[in-house]
Amino acid sequence: MDVEKQYDLFVIGGGSGGLACAKQAAKLGAKVALADFVKPSPLGTKWGLGGTCVNVGCIPKKLMHFAATLGELRHDQVEAGWVDTQVDSKHNWEKMVENVNNHIRKLNFGYKNQLMRGDVKYYNKLAELIDANTIKLTDNKGQIETVTAKNILIAVGGRPSYPDNIPNIQKLVITSDDLFWLQENPGKTLVVGASYVALECGGFLHGIGNEVAIMVRSILLRGFDQEIAEKIGLYMEEKGIRFIRGCVPDMIEATEDNKRKVTWIINGQKYEEIFDTVLVATGRVSDTQKLNLEKVGVNMNKNGKILCSADDKTSVPNIFAIGDCVEGRPELTPTAIKCGQLLANRLFNKATELMSYEFVATTVFTPLEYGCIGYSEEDAIKKFGEDKITVYHSIFKPLEWNYFEMHSGESCFAKLIVLNDNRRVIGFHYLGPHAGEVTQGYAVAMKMGVTKEQFDSTVGIHPTCSEELVQVTAVKGIDEAQKEGC
Repeated sequence: MDVEKQYDLFVIGGGSGGLACAKQAAKLGAKVALADFVKPSPLGTKWGLGGTCVNVGCIPKKLMHFAATLGELRHDQVEAGWVDTQVDSKHNWEKMVENVNNHIRKLNFGYKNQLMRGDVKYYNKLAELIDANTIKLTDNKGQIETVTAKNILIAVGGRPSYPDNIPNIQKLVITSDDLFWLQENPGKTLVVGASYVALECGGFLHGIGNEVAIMVRSILLRGFDQEIAEKIGLYMEEKGIRFIRGCVPDMIEATEDNKRKVTWIINGQKYEEIFDTVLVATGRVSDTQKLNLEKVGVNMNKNGKILCSADDKTSVPNIFAIGDCVEGRPELTPTAIKCGQLLANRLFNKATELMSYEFVATTVFTPLEYGCIGYSEEDAIKKFGEDKITVYHSIFKPLEWNYFEMHSGESCFAKLIVLNDNRRVIGFHYLGPHAGEVTQGYAVAMKMGVTKEQFDSTVGIHPTCSEELVQVTAVKGIDEAQKEGC
């Protein structure tokens, strides 16, 4: 006999996906609750409701990237006739962080209001499963209560991982969980890692005037198109960011004046250097360790990521999971939001639509931005075969870069990957200014199955960077990528 439960849906995790599912379910008439409790970073950094993206991810990252971009434009302003521009002025870290943090706090407050207006019960408590329908909730004073729910959604996201070969590393380094809330400029910084988080953070720290070195074990931007990744690395090096290749830290130690002495080894040769700050960005782990999932019967992989079917069901029929904590899902805010909304529709509105992860657009906000949709060249070759695809490429220089001759004419790049049999475009890659704005519209065409000939028949907007994608004709391996004309 089914005992009456307190809630139709209980959501564990107050990030983008969890919030989206909770609000949509409540809108459809379900009785919904959501629990969110931010465990402080090892250095004690805390934040509010909204998850990684809002507090320690997309939002502060983009704002700080924008701040760095403004500084880098000062030389262009001078050449464009702005005579009062102070090219050598210094950046005020404290002012930037104050404004960024204030914006984040407004978003935190807004999310609480949205839950209240949407009749979603909010628990600022740490959740743990007791069984498939019962959740234990603990507040910051250790007070405990239990609630029951017919359906449970796990949307807890992830947290930064740490190298395990260095003693006391969590007290010696910062991660992206700390960087955006630092009250003082991190100064000379070593970034450890080659992920998009590493390159984005290293990029904006250099852009505001800090000395930055990035330590890379192997390749840049694993999982992304490697031709583009190397072009990003080259651009960053040309701008003055130092890359230390082929190694990881062998030791990190605190000095007497609270700096960090880092030791590493390349080809048997030992190196050491003093940095003000070490930022570790070597990946993220699913934040599922203390949910008691094993006891309840929810299957996970060895890294703690939850195994789900296409309809977001776990191995327990009434327990679902979405977002970064699920194996094989892209770690992207918009996909988690869409996935959460669709799940609510299936649970409470008799809908059947599943989330599609095919041709999802994304952008890496490195100093020169990178937008992509679909397959990288490596993945396209692996899946379809090199003889089954044609790669079109173009090197271009934005018109506005001609104000300042120190801008390289070889940096910006466009690439389309096309299936030979039906001419469908299966890979879109753009390296250049405003990559997110350029890439977004093309995602609609890619979802609709656009062909290369349809790209070719589209009239571009001149003079823009985006027109490069509808004008590219050079075939990789046959034609040089350099573009001619205006």
